[in-house]
Amino acid sequence: MADNVYDAIVIGSGISGGWAAKELTEKGLKTILLERGRNVEHIKDYVNANKHPWDFPHRGGRTQEMINNYPVLKRDYPLNETNLDFWASDKDSPYTEVKRFDWFRGYQVGGRSLMWGRQSYRLGEIDFEANARDGIAVDWPIRYKDLAPWYSYVEKFAGISGSRDGIPHLPDGEFQPPMEMNCVEKDVAARIKAHYKGDRHMIMGRVANITQPKQNRTNCQYRNKCWLGCPFGGYFSTQSATLPAAMATGNLTLRPHSIVTRILYDKDTKKARGVEVLDAETNQTYEYLAKIVFLNASTLNSTWVLLNSATDVWEGGLGSSSGQLGHNLMDHHFRIGASGKVEGYDDKYYYGRRPNGIYIPRFRNLNGEKRDYIRGFGYQGGAGRDGWGREIAELGIGGDLKDALCEPGQWGMGMTAFGEILPYHENKVTLDKNKKDKWGLPVLAIDSELKENEMKMRKDMGEDAKEMLEIAGVKDVHIFDAGYAMGQGIHEMGTARMGRDPKTSVLNEWNQVWDAKNVFVTDGAAMTSGGCQNPSLTYMALTARAVDHAVKELNRQNI
Repeated sequence: MADNVYDAIVIGSGISGGWAAKELTEKGLKTILLERGRNVEHIKDYVNANKHPWDFPHRGGRTQEMINNYPVLKRDYPLNETNLDFWASDKDSPYTEVKRFDWFRGYQVGGRSLMWGRQSYRLGEIDFEANARDGIAVDWPIRYKDLAPWYSYVEKFAGISGSRDGIPHLPDGEFQPPMEMNCVEKDVAARIKAHYKGDRHMIMGRVANITQPKQNRTNCQYRNKCWLGCPFGGYFSTQSATLPAAMATGNLTLRPHSIVTRILYDKDTKKARGVEVLDAETNQTYEYLAKIVFLNASTLNSTWVLLNSATDVWEGGLGSSSGQLGHNLMDHHFRIGASGKVEGYDDKYYYGRRPNGIYIPRFRNLNGEKRDYIRGFGYQGGAGRDGWGREIAELGIGGDLKDALCEPGQWGMGMTAFGEILPYHENKVTLDKNKKDKWGLPVLAIDSELKENEMKMRKDMGEDAKEMLEIAGVKDVHIFDAGYAMGQGIHEMGTARMGRDPKTSVLNEWNQVWDAKNVFVTDGAAMTSGGCQNPSLTYMALTARAVDHAVKELNRQNI
């Protein structure tokens, strides 16, 4: 086999790319995993994982230099000195905002699997039927039953802790024992259940932090430092789970600093023959050839690769024949909810720094209810006690202040809503060929916004949270709305959607590009709709399912 010829190419090493590499190599395919950023080795390169706040020059905050260098990242919490190296450079990799879009990226081996929130929920049958039911966009080409066995498959390997709650629209999974609610959360959950007669549920978050040892991973240590990289392997990431499995096969070649600029399309065979790569360090160009290509560069970068793969056959890019490539961009809108104080429980505390919270699944627009918007939202949140950083009005200095701060403060409870955004055709990305990145490549122009359905939903997202907390006995409850800009959920989805018809979708039911059947897209770009649940678990399941199909088709010589 020539140095540049493989059985399979995987573009991107994040959550879905790691899964593609694992599945392909375990099925015997010689695979090259191409990552545009640097290598990050498990444990060794988690340089800040064991530091305390006082070990950082600015106590984990941000400097004026960082603010100047990261004009987009500064808009929200990701900009800080504790894990700055895990976030892509705004200056090296700019983009054009036709309308505001906060694009927070991770360009290194592992991608954002090193920094993700780890909340792991299945989509339910209601989500896969939603577009058809509402007459929105196009119908998903699959249903829950098609993905259910693959959800189970990836949950067992990734390690998801959670409880089996029997909620029809939030299907149960293959769980390790759940983390435990604290005393306040348990009481709030019981009161919500009683008041709403079981129509609303407050459950423990289902999270990709293991609570029992698994493979070579140690169970979660309740440090709540997940986004620094976990030296224990307590949460699922490419580095802790899928990459070691792929490497163990002897079939994987990992090549970092490799920017895939385009997929090479052969118009005679109507298939891809490989990819073109720009070495990010030397600016040299290479070609890698393979029988199948898995595109997992994360939603918007995967679509960039397709758009930039234009030929005389597909002037709008590979996969553009339907007119849908780049369209139907989604995220989850949030930053609205409610919080308040909890009286009593002064003699109660909780163990460690639990990297997880509670979850309230969607309850709106179910069972025939009709609001003035469609779809719905869920909540994430939790209860806790104020820590040493709190203000004490009557004490500003001295021994009394120190003594007071040695005791836990007031209990409080809060919840933040995460709502579905519909797949609007006009929410889109295109290539801006007048603006170039550090490597001279055209950048994406992003044009998307919330519309009337989401704005109406946000009213309920705040008021419902306030109502539930007050019913549960929380005091001084107030609604907060910090405002939302597209992208802030860091759940980019759509732009290369799955569908039943090549005239209205980019991918078929197996995540194959209609225009090149040996190219598979299984990251967030494939999503036909978004639901309101965190989407990463669905990407994992879609990827494992697509690899199984791809290898079977390869063996049958159909691709």
